[in-house]
Amino acid sequence: MTPERRNLTPDLSISRILTGLWQVADQEKDGVLLDRSAGAKALADYAREGFDTFDMADHYGTSELITGEMLRTWQGSPRPIAFTKWCPEPGPMTAEIVRKGVQERLDRLGVDRVDLLQFHWWSFEHPAWLDALHEMTKLRDEGLIGEIGVTNFDAAHLNLALADGIPLVSNQVSFSLIDRRAAGHLAETCRKHDVQLLAYGTLCGGFLSERWLGKPEPDAVKDWSGSKYLRFIHAAGGWAGYQGILSAADTIARKHGVSISNVATRWVLEHDHVAGVIIGARLGENQHRADNLRLFQFELDAEDHALLVQAFAATTPIPGDCGDEYRQPPFLTASGDLSHHLAEMPSAMQAVADPDVPDRARVFSGSLWEPIAGYCRALRDGDRIVISGTTATHGVDRTVALGDAGAQTTYILDKIAASVRALGGDPKDILRTRMYLRGEEDVEDAARAHGLRFAAHPPANTTFLVGNLIGDFRVEIEAEAVVSRKIG
Repeated sequence: MTPERRNLTPDLSISRILTGLWQVADQEKDGVLLDRSAGAKALADYAREGFDTFDMADHYGTSELITGEMLRTWQGSPRPIAFTKWCPEPGPMTAEIVRKGVQERLDRLGVDRVDLLQFHWWSFEHPAWLDALHEMTKLRDEGLIGEIGVTNFDAAHLNLALADGIPLVSNQVSFSLIDRRAAGHLAETCRKHDVQLLAYGTLCGGFLSERWLGKPEPDAVKDWSGSKYLRFIHAAGGWAGYQGILSAADTIARKHGVSISNVATRWVLEHDHVAGVIIGARLGENQHRADNLRLFQFELDAEDHALLVQAFAATTPIPGDCGDEYRQPPFLTASGDLSHHLAEMPSAMQAVADPDVPDRARVFSGSLWEPIAGYCRALRDGDRIVISGTTATHGVDRTVALGDAGAQTTYILDKIAASVRALGGDPKDILRTRMYLRGEEDVEDAARAHGLRFAAHPPANTTFLVGNLIGDFRVEIEAEAVVSRKIG
């Protein structure tokens, strides 16, 4: 028996159990690298048993090099499938920078084409992520990339990327009995655009297993994965609620004669927008392949789902949407912040102090019309910030997401948030927005995008139908904020 398969695209069939290599970084964090040849042989053992789809990233230690060695020495056809990720620091994404990032993945894997290259971006307030994806699309057309995916994208920005013409096939996100965000807005977006999810964290770093059933909460966890997912448990309401889910999964596991981990993973796999689950491999250690195959020997029934829903009710939903744990507090990472990922988070906009008026500063977005018409993107005067009517203009004069009011709203609100932050405020300081829409057909999509952004801190809002916005814009938004922090 081998794992079930799913077509990610008509030409790309994958194992529904992907072998994740993030734990290579954990195994190498003391500076001692894994033996590349031994690691390659371990991966080949996975591939020969049907676990032939491997997922890694540029920052997972030597995972790409180990996989490259496995691919180089592989005998037979077809060869195993290698997915990797590119996670650059925020900043300008020129054609040269993107090509260099992609070429590094090719060189480390020793291949002419990456089967699936997944892109991660740390802050959507820095708009260069769209430049990166468009450059990756060009490299896909050249044949250097087989397919393009993203990782840790929320529903709004997945929709924005697709509306702007990026041919995405997948989004890799956290999805588990503890973290159920991917069953919400993101599921709707995936169904709308025929994008599939690759789910990681399905076992919450090993917490969704018999090992922790009925056990007290640990004071600390040594490995990065465990530290990270203990934070998820806390965010979901704490140890008692987690134990309730674990108990329900245990009851279901005993009923079907499988493990708790099987139940946890099966629950994720049964969502129709999930192409596969990523289960980590500690090379040379516990492999669990035989147990994982039992995923395909049972299905959850109505009684099982009812028991889990009852357990969910005693927990707290993880806040926000998928990927928010990397972009805003609470940072649900191993360190509780981004310090082990980034040294700093550069801004796309810079405040310029007014030399003639104390306590006044401005930011400019670089649009074509700002110098022509003599206005700035946003101005802070004392504690008050006012943001000019903002459209989905990318760079100097390109309109983003033609024809999609919801996607344009998402992009505009990113630009507004970046303006407020550059002037010393925070997006939650926004007290009022005014939306100008081209027509009635734009109202619902724009309103829903606005609602997703301001779910936690809703401002006052006024919406106008104007019917004659300039150019290709479906939406224009003004905003006002009041902050108590000093400039600079």
